Amino acid sequence: MNRFLFLIVSLFLHGQARSQFSIGGTVFDISKVNYVENVRVVSTGGMFTITDSMGRYQILVNKSDSLIFYYNNKPTMKFPVATVEDPRHFNISLSIPVKGKYSLMKEVTVFAKSYREDSLENRQTYASVFSYAKPGLQSSLSSDGVAGADLDQLINVFRFRYNKRMRKFRERLEAEEQEKFINYRFNKTFVRRITGLQSPALDTFLVWYRPDYAFTRDSDEISFNQYILSASYQFRKIYPVPGPAKKNEP
Repeated sequence: MNRFLFLIVSLFLHGQARSQFSIGGTVFDISKVNYVENVRVVSTGGMFTITDSMGRYQILVNKSDSLIFYYNNKPTMKFPVATVEDPRHFNISLSIPVKGKYSLMKEVTVFAKSYREDSLENRQTYASVFSYAKPGLQSSLSSDGVAGADLDQLINVFRFRYNKRMRKFRERLEAEEQEKFINYRFNKTFVRRITGLQSPALDTFLVWYRPDYAFTRDSDEISFNQYILSASYQFRKIYPVPGPAKKNEP
């Protein structure tokens, strides 16, 4: 009899677990601009979580559940899970003003070189190096139409040390250019916005998951962003990333 009851309970719990799915989104204040952190998100099924510093949350629910958002112990209306159209982006706006960490400034015009402009200027500065080619024998025609060897090319063939230095210099400039391109796409501000990581965890993530040049160059925006997001999920499993402290349920 005990085994039968245990089997029934196990099947029930297994069915409950399979029927659960995740809902996530962002909580904004009344301006729909400022994020609201430390909002307690409670489901009628018994699960709860708290929004992080970016106002984001994620919670496991059943289709029959409803969600309630608590801020300063004041609840919102119930939001039936069955009516949520996009469980990945269920964003809400609370009827409260929250002072954001940043304020709007008057229009400012900033003139700065883009990565492409810097790269082009670098190429122009070291044009002789980037256009350097391994010397070889070439023929030339004299004024009287007689063919012969190009004297300059002949001399360069035997300038072994100079040729080696030029080749190494070009390789170093190309490597630096590739590293700058990776820094341009895989920059700290951009990665923080996608992952929500803060230093020192963010600094470690940038070192561990720095992509190579070929992937950075060939991937489109969606693929590159997805790589960063997927890498952050893996990173959180192996690196102790601090999160907001959970409070007791009401």
